[in-house]
Amino acid sequence: MALAATRWARGRRVDHDFGLMTAPSALHKLMTWLSPAFPVGTFAWSTGLETAIADGRVSDSTTLQNWIAGNLAHGGLRTDAIFLAQAWHAADPARLRDVADFCLALTPAVERRAETLATGDAFIIAAAAWPSEALRRLPSPCPYPIVVGALAAAEAIPLEATLIGLITAAVHTQISVAVRLVPLGQTAGLRVMAALEAQIVALAATAATATLEEIGGIAYATDIAQMRHELLEPRIFRS
Repeated sequence: MALAATRWARGRRVDHDFGLMTAPSALHKLMTWLSPAFPVGTFAWSTGLETAIADGRVSDSTTLQNWIAGNLAHGGLRTDAIFLAQAWHAADPARLRDVADFCLALTPAVERRAETLATGDAFIIAAAAWPSEALRRLPSPCPYPIVVGALAAAEAIPLEATLIGLITAAVHTQISVAVRLVPLGQTAGLRVMAALEAQIVALAATAATATLEEIGGIAYATDIAQMRHELLEPRIFRS
């Protein structure tokens, strides 16, 4: 039990034992904040997937799984996970601002930048229902993964649990886009979710201890799809 507590607290001083850090109230916050019902608006963004579907790159459950898996391994999903962890570890507003600035500097497309800032702003507004000094320490503008990481740390929500929650929610959103646009059946979408489970858990473990120097992406197809989306007609999603 002590080893588990040390693992969750790596990089931060924590004055709670493992049991308190995994209290039902912390789990409740995490599930609420990352629920599709939380008014952040992630459902309105496809992160370039709409372009990939229109181009025929993603046309069934197999190509969808490959697309998402590539982004978990090499693209924006991996980058966001590392930035969330860095925000969770950040001990002061200056460090949070530096991490947020770096996150925005690595955003490859205008629509992707708009997405991470719009959802970040919406998260801050919605999370005000849980008064926290951490909300006043956030930089402006503040990307979505930075907001989630900083507030999870302030509420003593374990880092890997937060990472799994955010990554899972992002993958669910991508699958939801494909279910509507390919279209895929709900069962096919769930099979993709199940197939990616191990990779999601592995990414959370990796991101929890990764440094900023370990950030690097080669998901060029996704980056280009995000850039081309603003020219796509007709389109349903905002990115």
